[in-house]
Amino acid sequence: KPPISITVVEARQLVGLNMDPVVCVEIGEDKKYTSMKESTNCPYYNEYFVFDFHVPPDVMFDKILKLSVIHSKNLLRSGTLVGTFKLDVGTVYSQPEHQFYHKWAMLSDPDDITAGCKGYIKCDIAVVGKGDNIKTPHKANETDEDDIEGNLLLPEGVPLERQWARFYVKIYRAEGLPKMNTSIMANVKKAFIGENRDLVDPYVQVVFAGQRGKTSVQKSSYEPIWNEQVVFTEMFPPLCKRIKVQIRDSDKVNDVAIGTHFIDLRKIANDGDKGFLPTMGPAWVNMYGSTRHYTLIDEHQDLNEGLGEGVSFRARLLISVAVEILDTTSTEIVSSTEVQVEPVSNISEVKEFFLFGSFLEATMIDRKIGDKPISFEVTIGNYGNQIDGVSKPTAAKKKKKKEGGGGGESDEEESELIQQNSSEDEADDDGDLVSVSSTPPMKPVITDRNYFHLPYFEKKPCIYIKSWWQDQRRRLYNSNIMDKIADKMRNTVRDKLKMVQNFLHRLRFLADEPQHSIPDVFVWMMSNNKRIAYARIPSKDILYSIVDEETGRDCGKVKAVFLRLPGKKGFGPAGWTVQAKMEIYLWLGLNKQRKDFLSGLPNGFEENKAPRTSPCLQSQVFQLRAHMYQARSLFAADSSGLSDPFARVFFSTHSQVTEVLSETLCPTWDQLLVFEDVELFGEAGELRDDPPIIVVEVYDQDTVGKAEFIGRTFAKPITKMCDEHYGPPRFPPQLEYYQIYRGNSTAGDLLAAFELLQVRGRAELPPIDGPTDSERGPILPVPMGIRPILSRYRIEVLFWGLRDLKRVNLALVDRPRVDIECAGRGVQSALIQNYKKNPNFSTLVKWFEVDLPENELLHPPLNVRVVDCRAFGRYTLVGSHAVTSLRRFIYSPPDKTHNNWTSAGRPTHTTHTTSYFYYKRLHFCIDLGNPNHVFILFEYIHLLIYCIFIRRSLLYPQNEEKEEKKKKKKKKKKGEVEEDDETDESMLDWWSKYFASIETLMEVRDRFCYILFCSVYNKELEAEYDNFEDWLHTFNLYRGKAGDDDEAALDDDRIVGRFKGSMCMYKLPLSEEITREVGFDPNMGMFQSIPHNDPINVLVRVFVVRATDLHPADVNGKADPYVVIKLGKSELKDKENYISKQLNPVFGKAFDMEATFPMESMLTVSVYDWDLVGTDDLIGETKIDLENRFYSKHRATCGIANSYSVHGYNVWRDPMKPSQILAKLCKEGKLDGPHYGPGGRVKVANRVFMGATEIEDENDEHLALTVLKHWEEIPRVGCKLIPEHVETRPLLNPDHPGIEQGRIEMWVDMFPMDMPAPGPAIDISPRKPKKYELRVIIWNTDEVILEDDDYFTGEKSSDIFVRGWLKGQQEDKQDTDVHYHSLTGEGNFNWRFVYPFDYLMAEEKIVISKKESMFSWDETEYKIPARLTLQVWDADHFSADDFLGAIELDLNRFPRGAKTAKQCSINMVQNQAELPCISIFKQKRVKGWWPFVARDENDEMELTGKVEAELHLMSAEEAEKSPVGLGRNEPDPLEKPNRPDTTFLWFLSPLKAIRYLVCNRYKWLIIKMIVALLLLMMLGLFLYSMPGYLVKKLLGA
Repeated sequence: KPPISITVVEARQLVGLNMDPVVCVEIGEDKKYTSMKESTNCPYYNEYFVFDFHVPPDVMFDKILKLSVIHSKNLLRSGTLVGTFKLDVGTVYSQPEHQFYHKWAMLSDPDDITAGCKGYIKCDIAVVGKGDNIKTPHKANETDEDDIEGNLLLPEGVPLERQWARFYVKIYRAEGLPKMNTSIMANVKKAFIGENRDLVDPYVQVVFAGQRGKTSVQKSSYEPIWNEQVVFTEMFPPLCKRIKVQIRDSDKVNDVAIGTHFIDLRKIANDGDKGFLPTMGPAWVNMYGSTRHYTLIDEHQDLNEGLGEGVSFRARLLISVAVEILDTTSTEIVSSTEVQVEPVSNISEVKEFFLFGSFLEATMIDRKIGDKPISFEVTIGNYGNQIDGVSKPTAAKKKKKKEGGGGGESDEEESELIQQNSSEDEADDDGDLVSVSSTPPMKPVITDRNYFHLPYFEKKPCIYIKSWWQDQRRRLYNSNIMDKIADKMRNTVRDKLKMVQNFLHRLRFLADEPQHSIPDVFVWMMSNNKRIAYARIPSKDILYSIVDEETGRDCGKVKAVFLRLPGKKGFGPAGWTVQAKMEIYLWLGLNKQRKDFLSGLPNGFEENKAPRTSPCLQSQVFQLRAHMYQARSLFAADSSGLSDPFARVFFSTHSQVTEVLSETLCPTWDQLLVFEDVELFGEAGELRDDPPIIVVEVYDQDTVGKAEFIGRTFAKPITKMCDEHYGPPRFPPQLEYYQIYRGNSTAGDLLAAFELLQVRGRAELPPIDGPTDSERGPILPVPMGIRPILSRYRIEVLFWGLRDLKRVNLALVDRPRVDIECAGRGVQSALIQNYKKNPNFSTLVKWFEVDLPENELLHPPLNVRVVDCRAFGRYTLVGSHAVTSLRRFIYSPPDKTHNNWTSAGRPTHTTHTTSYFYYKRLHFCIDLGNPNHVFILFEYIHLLIYCIFIRRSLLYPQNEEKEEKKKKKKKKKKGEVEEDDETDESMLDWWSKYFASIETLMEVRDRFCYILFCSVYNKELEAEYDNFEDWLHTFNLYRGKAGDDDEAALDDDRIVGRFKGSMCMYKLPLSEEITREVGFDPNMGMFQSIPHNDPINVLVRVFVVRATDLHPADVNGKADPYVVIKLGKSELKDKENYISKQLNPVFGKAFDMEATFPMESMLTVSVYDWDLVGTDDLIGETKIDLENRFYSKHRATCGIANSYSVHGYNVWRDPMKPSQILAKLCKEGKLDGPHYGPGGRVKVANRVFMGATEIEDENDEHLALTVLKHWEEIPRVGCKLIPEHVETRPLLNPDHPGIEQGRIEMWVDMFPMDMPAPGPAIDISPRKPKKYELRVIIWNTDEVILEDDDYFTGEKSSDIFVRGWLKGQQEDKQDTDVHYHSLTGEGNFNWRFVYPFDYLMAEEKIVISKKESMFSWDETEYKIPARLTLQVWDADHFSADDFLGAIELDLNRFPRGAKTAKQCSINMVQNQAELPCISIFKQKRVKGWWPFVARDENDEMELTGKVEAELHLMSAEEAEKSPVGLGRNEPDPLEKPNRPDTTFLWFLSPLKAIRYLVCNRYKWLIIKMIVALLLLMMLGLFLYSMPGYLVKKLLGA
């Protein structure tokens, strides 16, 4: 059950303003959350989660993995969903390496399908099972990964733009449902209600992509009709492969599944040019599950949930699936889920089918059930099922009466037909054929002590079943045609394998028909009216057609079928034994084609109408010879780790056994078993071409109790009829390997041959050598023509030592010895006198001679057994190992032509020329005496000229550097970071080399030409160098019974120690030239020049660089790791330097230990999790066998560096200089040399290596190093020497065997103590971050959008302030003061932000240490990218401030600011890739204008303002020397901004504000109003005084 590991790295382009995003990772019911990041649309998390599930793989692969981003979630509220992304775990598992690495998941909102993309999450997802190792691609070239579109998280072949689609699953009706209630309940109900009800309340549930829909419940109906549909809205193509359709029984207490069907969307769609969307039906799908007999607690309920192979027909459901791609632009998208569907008319007409079967033999019936009579029942759907088959619907009968004898719809008739019980003897048209679905019961007869058989001799029982199904044979015919094409292909083309394999896979995939019509056929063995064991036969395999290609593969053929126990029982040890073996003949076709049903029975059978049997006319008598030669790699069945195997051969109703061989896993029986007078029924020709199957079972004999089953294999004999000649090409038969199976796992191989010879009279049979009276006589050996031809071999064994022997029966092993045995001969090692003091052998080489087959494939295994010699001559077996293939130990004499090295291929001379410019040194080797190599000299001259011209640095390094600088200033490429100066040599350290080697991050190779590299292997060093078994091999010793379920996992528990040694085998006589060589030591045989195995003291230096992807050990999903190193009895714990809350800790530690090989040679490096309370937990450990490394020819003691230097970060680590190493290697390999010549030449053997001459001290060292780096080119003794390296080892935990718990990067150096001592260990401690201070001055803003409306005047304005922080440190966010009431979007600030921070130059990350929460014990270190965020806000007094816009500057690469506000545009953000970028760490001081952006309603970027800012970066020391104040404070204060007066608050100086308001804007308006008022007053006065005046005038006053 592999864990699912997910790393959420970061999110980008999230839709929404100023959000606080959290990522939720959800698999099935489990949810895990990242931490919350404040006010950002591109949060950086880098958090790692592991989900462990303990469910079968199928269930796990159907689980939906859902990533969602939630905005502002906290304790009180659940937050709002931004968008989600879904895929199923199976999709991840089907990826190469079972993982997505650094891919962007595109988020969408299922509730708002018109919206489009809601953002992206960058994540790694891996599903890593036992034995898979995650290959972490070492690439952190961030620019590639920032290309979101190119790295979307989608499987191969899925388009980048996925669209929304509707998936319609229409559910019409179901038939043949089983009872889901006990009859007692039914009778109670009947008593109360007074009518007979159907005992099931079905509804259908459809699950897809984590959503589920249900139909309504149809109360009490065996034949429910729904006509409803379930609609899912999901992206297309979906990343979830299967739709699960389940009929369930609605019950308040016990709501259970009746049957489950999975619709694989890939099978009902085609993505080609002429393709179609997923489409299916309306079609019937058949559901299978547990037996139909209802019990309250069903032990096989899992089968109904769709787990495992169903053992009985449950129901059939008429459904259809359709997909419609939505046009999200149209407005009238409704998302209802329940829509009524119009009833579907009949899909195709119902026809009458006829199934015929005949049982030719029933053998190997398990003896547990052998005492009662046994019958066999065949069912197809519910037809033929007599015990618990048909539940008759109560409603159908009533309707029938109403319609007056059925003149109605065909639909109605059909339902009646389908339910017609086949056991009611309805007469057929022929008038004589009755449906009979089971054989008459019969008492079994004993075959041998384990098995029984039924005596079907002359008369073979037959069954006939009539059934009615929709006629959709065409689909099954097509499927059969494809199957046959696939079979033909598989048999003809074994050569073009890869291509054909894919094609075959496609064909098989297409041949699987998703729209079934006819259910599968079940054969049940019944005893005492109980169902015991079953076989399931797909109906398409036995379907008949007039066209041969369309006929099923087993139609009308005799087929051997093995019955198995139903459900889970069939998988445990109970399921290993065969329940019964049947020879059965089946034929399924239309009733009208019935005349053909006997066509395929073996000739000589005829139908016997009356008693339903087919008597046999012809029987042939045969003799079977089983040549049982040997078996190998058998399963260990005893606690000693060995078995006492014998084989039992079954043929027809006969069985025989071989002898028992004690205590071996590789028995050579060499025994001929003869079965006399085997009577087989059928026609001779047919028996010759297709004889019955032979079953061979291997058992382990136990002294007490019955023999234990080891495994089983099947074979077909080669048949010879009377009239054939016994001779080549078919006879005598060849020995063949047959794979032995135990359940689903392999349990060894059997080497045997089988021949079946027809007997008429004794004389015709080929003779058997030796006595034939097998009753009492001795055992017959395999005859000469069949047994392999033998020749004499000598096997030399190198005995080195024994390691890690565990106790035997609680006693320590003290005086062990090794016994080697092969084909009955062997040799014993010397006795180790005191295992504790010295576990190595005193005599190194011994040999023995043995007769082995010429054919390598038939070589018997070689057995290694370790015994402990106790007092009084007792021996105890400690453990054993079987070397199954001796092939790798066969000695081949050196090729004489190879000594003259002309034939050894052209030497590599220009492989690395480019890289050697780094070292300003060239080399390649030239073979003297090879005319082909003249051209090499020309090439060499060319290269030298090229060097001198291209890189004059060889001659004038100073001038060259100046010129380079000039060039650099001229060329400033777009999109690249401008660089001012190269890094200084003194700044480089070991980490520079490491990062350059894994090419992470900054230090890209073309920049640091002169950084030297070490090799970083992303696996163990052993894997790269063949386990360092170049001459010393390690054999694991096993004891105890082998585990059953998961071989590999449990085998480790059986290891009781290791034997170190080797073998060498060769044919005798050996040519004399080898033995006559100079210095040949006859005692050592083929193992010349092998070091001695006396104890040796070694200084071991372990360098631990870092660990990655550790499995979380604490509740909070993190761990506090530290390193522990054990070697022998000494242990170093680095507990006080644990690293808090980190799953990717950088340790950077070196540990020195002294050890004595061979006693202390197993190094264990463990990572523990520190806990404040309680004991520390082991996260994972890795074990390294130092001894094999130490003695390996690859020289794994100390890696060879790429160049020789005496000081600096690349200092030579080995106490021996390159020239000393070379001299030593030449002496050991008996080579002539090395001879250092003038002009940079060095000659070894007859090879010349060249290096460019340099006026430099220690020139010989550089030349010697050149040879060492090309040591594999040296004839005879050459092999690749291990370079300076870092290896990556998986961490494993014994509690979770086989599953990686993380990986650790490290390397080991070893120095023998009798040599000069090495210098101090190089310093690899983690780089300390450098302290910096970033000063940001906000000068002005411009064109900021205006948010507020004035109360009085309705005028738009904004109260602007700017907020800024260095990404991740929101708590130190700083705000400017407010520029109130800006009417134009202009703001003046002259405000300084100061941000101190710690920065890792090499990784371009800011390092923050902070406590995660108030309860945390200590601070956690985070590394985050260096990004400065500036935001512009509108200040409000009484409500929350409004966010207007933001810009985020990556301090390592951000666009240059514009000179003026006019030149500043939104392009600076959108087309960042094309613009020239700068790094504040290079420039130190930058000033300019940058745009503020935000997303509008339509999710488009819009410009919301511009800011003029100045960035100034200083190191902490510089900052201390010239301190500055925050804001406009001392020291070095900034002057006050010159803001217009309106910005002052009107209630502080109301008159001033009013004057401003009045004078500036409303002057003319006021004047006009005053004039108008005057006019009005005059008018009023006029009206007022007019009447009086008139009166006066009139009266003439």
